[in-house]
Amino acid sequence: MSDAILVEGKAEPRGRFPHVKRAGDLVFVSGTSSRRPDGTFAGASADAMGVTDLDIREQTRAVIENVRDLLEAAGGGLADVVNVTTYLVSMNDFGGYNEVYGEFFDETGPARTTVAVHQLPHPHLLIEISCVAHLPAENEEAGT
Repeated sequence: MSDAILVEGKAEPRGRFPHVKRAGDLVFVSGTSSRRPDGTFAGASADAMGVTDLDIREQTRAVIENVRDLLEAAGGGLADVVNVTTYLVSMNDFGGYNEVYGEFFDETGPARTTVAVHQLPHPHLLIEISCVAHLPAENEEAGT
């Protein structure tokens, strides 16, 4: 694996950065949202009148699944994550986010920081997650 990778089949970054960057035994996952490869967002819909429905639970699940897929492309998985930073547009969404997060991680999982931000790169985004995983280089070479 190159030290910086773009993962085929995932939404392309909206800037000049990789999905994943390796530095020694650490793998850094760039801020990841619920954006799909076609540019739509999981957990965001609009009705015929243009009224938008945003679902923090669905977005959180999609974000964590996207992170999982990116880590798998680097030879790891969610069990390798040691630190998570979550950006929420509103702390009113913390409960729904925390509920879904608990489906993937428990108290033995990664360290975590959650912060509120003014906005994310698209108005339909409620959440973005970046993380760091520990993947010893020998795992990459062994193909595991």
